[in-house]
Amino acid sequence: MYYKINDLGKTLLSLTFLLVSSFTLYAQDDLLDELDKESNAGTQFNLPAFKTLKIGNLQSTKIADKGDLYLIVSHRFGPLKNGFDSFFGLDDAFTKIELLYSFWDGVQFSISRESFEKTLAASAKVRIAKQSNKFPLNLVGYATINRNTEIKNASFSNYTLKDADRYSYSLQLLASRRFSKEFSFEFAPTYIRQNLQVLDIVKEANHNQFALGFGGRYKLSKRISLNAEYVHNLNRHKDSNYTNPYTFGVDIETGGHVFQLLFTNSQSSNEPGFISKASGDLVFGFNIVRVF
Repeated sequence: MYYKINDLGKTLLSLTFLLVSSFTLYAQDDLLDELDKESNAGTQFNLPAFKTLKIGNLQSTKIADKGDLYLIVSHRFGPLKNGFDSFFGLDDAFTKIELLYSFWDGVQFSISRESFEKTLAASAKVRIAKQSNKFPLNLVGYATINRNTEIKNASFSNYTLKDADRYSYSLQLLASRRFSKEFSFEFAPTYIRQNLQVLDIVKEANHNQFALGFGGRYKLSKRISLNAEYVHNLNRHKDSNYTNPYTFGVDIETGGHVFQLLFTNSQSSNEPGFISKASGDLVFGFNIVRVF
């Protein structure tokens, strides 16, 4: 709302003019003070904790803006330990192609196909809260459903495979905070459901698994940041052939593209895959993120 001081007219005495002017200026200063207080009392949102949709494999609290279409290509090579026999893993690779779109502010959906277990997946991500001067965290909910199209009845001679056995699910609560211009950190309680497990590998049936994920980002420059993450699976049997996943790497922003170069111990980038089926062998990989 704007206020206009009425013209006092040329016929007023100079002294009266000065007195009224002084009162008006005082009233304006008082009004500006009130506006400043209201501005300071209003909600002021912080900049996003992460610039990309994933820290590495782990989802970040960033959500696509309304109307944005993303194409994400994730590539994981073979184990580095194989050396020149597989050219340090470059001969063996798994690829995931994902399309992601936001129809509404704070909500995104995606579909993907990953060559690891020939997996089809769909996911949704919803913003719950944003970090501000009134709330200390970014809160986001994430859910995904995965279908393994690779497994066949022949692989389980003593068991008749059901269609439901092909499915796995993941639910996550992502909580992050931007502590400074350079450093952000995320905590991710996770639930994994696997309908089918191979006991020769996992040693004990744990269809319902709980895990705690941790991830961080340190900004080196306007376009480059270092990222790291680790997920601890609380239900994994001590003799399981799988291990807890970790990832570390670097983000490079180039206009509409983000290149994520990383090292990880999982060849899957889907949540049920990398959280429950990390092999433990270090591999090189990358994510290419393009927004339209």
